[in-house]
Amino acid sequence: MASSCWPPRDAEHLLVSGQQMAGLEQVLFENGLPVEALMEKAALAISRRLQDPDLWPELQARGALVLVGPGHNGGDGLVIARELQLAGIPVRLWSPFERRKPLTENHLRQALWLGIPQLGSPPDPSDPALWIDALFGIGQSRPPGEALESLLAQRQRHQPQRLIAIDGPTGLCADRGLPLGQTAATAGRTLSIGLIKQGLIQDSALAWTGALERIDLGLPAGLLEQLPAQQPRGLSPSDLDGAPWPTPAAAASKYQRGRLLVVAGSDAYRGAALLALLGASASGLGSLRAAVPEAVADQLWSQLPHAVLSARLPSRGDGSLDLSALAPSALERLDALVIGPGIGNTADDAAIWETLQAFPGLLVLDADGLNRLAQRAALPWLRGRSGPSWLTPHPGEFQRLFPDLAGLPPLEACAAAAQQSGCSVLLKGARSVIADPSGERWQLRSASDHAARAGLGDVLAGYAGGLGALAQASGAGCSGSLLALAALAHASAGLQVSTLHGIGAATPHQIAEMLAAMERKTTSGIVNRICSGQLCT
Repeated sequence: MASSCWPPRDAEHLLVSGQQMAGLEQVLFENGLPVEALMEKAALAISRRLQDPDLWPELQARGALVLVGPGHNGGDGLVIARELQLAGIPVRLWSPFERRKPLTENHLRQALWLGIPQLGSPPDPSDPALWIDALFGIGQSRPPGEALESLLAQRQRHQPQRLIAIDGPTGLCADRGLPLGQTAATAGRTLSIGLIKQGLIQDSALAWTGALERIDLGLPAGLLEQLPAQQPRGLSPSDLDGAPWPTPAAAASKYQRGRLLVVAGSDAYRGAALLALLGASASGLGSLRAAVPEAVADQLWSQLPHAVLSARLPSRGDGSLDLSALAPSALERLDALVIGPGIGNTADDAAIWETLQAFPGLLVLDADGLNRLAQRAALPWLRGRSGPSWLTPHPGEFQRLFPDLAGLPPLEACAAAAQQSGCSVLLKGARSVIADPSGERWQLRSASDHAARAGLGDVLAGYAGGLGALAQASGAGCSGSLLALAALAHASAGLQVSTLHGIGAATPHQIAEMLAAMERKTTSGIVNRICSGQLCT
């Protein structure tokens, strides 16, 4: 499957800036849709969402206070207030602005005519009602002001997360996911209208947005086609169905199902080798080899008997792995190579990096593999690679490797790193970002915070390498979409383990086991269940 096909470029997946969303709306207006009609459509969809069983009982018991802004976000809030009042919910309004856009002013006049009370002074932050934040939405470019910031901060102290934000919390930039001032509204739930605004899923926004949902507007497919071809897309666990899983031929032998060498671990970090190998094994590849420190090599047969020991590597005096002892012959007859988890950050001789640069298969560089590369002229080395390369840094490793890009927003930084290096890049975080040298970008929309533990990156590196080896052996290639799939599967496994077994169970071992048991559905309807390197019947 072509990387551009997964996931689809539709309203469920596209991530846009506030300006892009406004531009799409303007196209609708220019082609005959009245502004009033779009406002009604959006607000009625939100009103229906508020009547779902997870929210409606609270509204019935405590009522709602709608915070009304001067623009069309405030108009949305007033239509919502009208619908709630007509449905029997006690509703009040607060709008601390002297002037409002004409359409919003009209809706306020109707709301008052319907008998909805309007507060004449700021609300009590301990108010038991559910607050609906319709102050600014995505059109924010400056701080909301000290008075509003103080009120919203007090609201969070007295009634934590008892606020629903319409199209974005007040005070939060919908493009970068950062507060515009000192603080922002803290929402228990944010309802993003039409499309997900890219700032709302950034790591920096998670403390403010709460649960993020998209409110569908039924935007025409032709309208969405006006967005750039490389518009970033969000990934959710449901996207695993129909994903570009590498699928070897039914009669493929073990060596035709992916050959991977994992170089990992050291005297200082022995467990990293085992975790990376567990992740690789969970991918279902046919041939798994290991180059590990001597202390791990002695026990490998008893823990992973199907992994072939390719090299016993010594450790240096500081406990880091000595890569100079890795013979070039160990890299022969391989589809992919993973190097870095737990090897320690010590400079290497030039010879090993010359060997790695000439390796024709997929190279996955992780953790201290990246840190060691950062001590060299990294970009020329990466651009000179003979085969495809995947980089999987966390923010600190990314900054060391790409210091000029570290200050950019993650979607921009990751894309620039991929284009500069010619590699697919996975910038790890609570909502990891993946970019391909072609300019395609993906970002995870969900992950389990309980799975943020030492060793999870080792599992991911091994798993990604295993999928890459399968793809190389199958002739499918190793584009960024496959790295994005590895990241999504890894995050989904963490969510599944946390849900099924509890937050304490989200250990690297458990997540590797969940990855091994994960069902794989391709668009052709073929289902593979790959467990620990063998096809399950």
